[in-house]
Amino acid sequence: MIKIIILFSTFISLTAGAQTVKWYTFEQAIKLNQTEPRKILIDVYTDWCGWCKVMDKNTFSNPIVAAYLTKMYYPVKLNAEQRDSILYRGTTFRYVAQGARGYHELAAALLSGEMSYPAIVFMSEQEQVIYVQRGYMEAQPFDEIINFIGGDFFKTEAWETWRAAYKSPFITN
Repeated sequence: MIKIIILFSTFISLTAGAQTVKWYTFEQAIKLNQTEPRKILIDVYTDWCGWCKVMDKNTFSNPIVAAYLTKMYYPVKLNAEQRDSILYRGTTFRYVAQGARGYHELAAALLSGEMSYPAIVFMSEQEQVIYVQRGYMEAQPFDEIINFIGGDFFKTEAWETWRAAYKSPFITN
């Protein structure tokens, strides 16, 4: 019984401060960005994408990644096959049926028609696409990218130069 109590209290202390990502819809992020500008990170996924689920479990649930995303971005989940229309900048983006599956026009626009998942779209405070990261990423390399873009280092420094100097919270000496 004492072992169970110790294990439970250890679990509570480890998870009590754990940060989780507060996900927004695309429309919510755009509205928030109008009053308090931030970069927007869009996780373009599908329900059937296995690597999308792994990224949710391993990367987005990491407390270091989650804390930075919450602080520096409006994180958005966008199902690339969602059926609901989205009105953005005077254009209505819709679901397009295509055989057994289809795609959402906004996802296609953000990904320049290259529909692969997971795909992470980084948008500026002015709602312009900065960069699209395609494929699964572990938490540590993903942390590097979100910091490089979130801190505006991409505007003045080369990726490799910045990365060599970056002090990752994942590496302890």
